[in-house]
Amino acid sequence: MEYLLDNPASETVYQEILRRVKPLQNREVSDSMTRRGVVYKLNLGASVVSLQQLAANYTPDHLLALKLWNKQWRETMILATLLERPDEITENQMDFWVKQIQQVEIAEQVAMNLLSRSPHAYDKAVEYCLARKSMCKITGLLTMGRLALMDKKAPNEKFEAFLELFPPLAKDSQLSTVFRRVFVQIALRNPELFEVALRQASLLLTLDSAVAKENAAEVIGQLDCDAVREMVALRSQRFDSI
Repeated sequence: MEYLLDNPASETVYQEILRRVKPLQNREVSDSMTRRGVVYKLNLGASVVSLQQLAANYTPDHLLALKLWNKQWRETMILATLLERPDEITENQMDFWVKQIQQVEIAEQVAMNLLSRSPHAYDKAVEYCLARKSMCKITGLLTMGRLALMDKKAPNEKFEAFLELFPPLAKDSQLSTVFRRVFVQIALRNPELFEVALRQASLLLTLDSAVAKENAAEVIGQLDCDAVREMVALRSQRFDSI
């Protein structure tokens, strides 16, 4: 993790954002999250939409994002992902942030707003899926899913490489919800990947793992029908015309 010298301008904006985020508090939401075991250092319960609207008032800034992340409030971490510059985030910074993630919500925001838009996205998605911590794996999977949705020009080989990593991930019940969603997102990119994904799902059925078999059956149930095949074919035609 890099450390930068502070400057008065960044500190002024940082303090202003802290003042402006506090009125966005929604105690009912934060209390509900706490009851469900979603715990942060401080959680104001602000909606993601309201945070996006707040972030839209500021120019993305690397130092500002570092300051916001280091505050470790739910809202400041989300704002950090919105105000960081993907072209300036370093691999060390990515690793530092991802290792600190404790909630799927933050993993989602990091993957969507930042990691999937960085020059290191594909390599880091693989690296995090091979990590030991479940939250690192979740972040890697979510980054893969975001790339599948947004990087229309990426070759199939990149996503086939992702699918090859999935057998051990399929065995982890802590990953199941995210795993299934990302698997489907990759499969729906185009007809070629669709067939590769179905073959991979069939392979998962052969693993000596009840969790893997359940994940495979769920994925196959969502994908293996004529209606989905037709949808994938039509979607692929639209992408090819872009």
